[in-house]
Amino acid sequence: MLAIKLRRIGRSRQPSYRLIVAEKRSKVGGKYVEDLGWYNPKEKTREFRSERVKYWLGVGVKPTDTAHNLLVSAGIINKPKIAVHNQSKEKEEEKSEEAKSEIAEKQQTENLEQKEVEARETKPSENIKESDSSPGENSTEDAEQK
Repeated sequence: MLAIKLRRIGRSRQPSYRLIVAEKRSKVGGKYVEDLGWYNPKEKTREFRSERVKYWLGVGVKPTDTAHNLLVSAGIINKPKIAVHNQSKEKEEEKSEEAKSEIAEKQQTENLEQKEVEARETKPSENIKESDSSPGENSTEDAEQK
């Protein structure tokens, strides 16, 4: 499966990227199908061949999240940007964990309520043997016998 992605070029501490079409799981320095432009984050300059990018998007090649955001900011794609930072994924995981715990708690309370209802239904009012004396009276009688 092909993807539009960034390939780092340039010296250390001087990053520069090429926008390429390559296999999605290919290595960073591996072969690529076509070079679509370049991007320099230090100088905030970029140049993309928009007609070729649109062609590849029309064929069905999907850009990576960062490449998508660059193409949106360049005006080639008319879609909203994708959140790339790590915080959103962590927050989504926390939200999903909270939702799972809430669901589990609801299920536990429902199960307990069902068990109580079943217990009431299966054991119709059993007559509890009541003694002639109340528990308080037993203790006084016991004390008198001693």
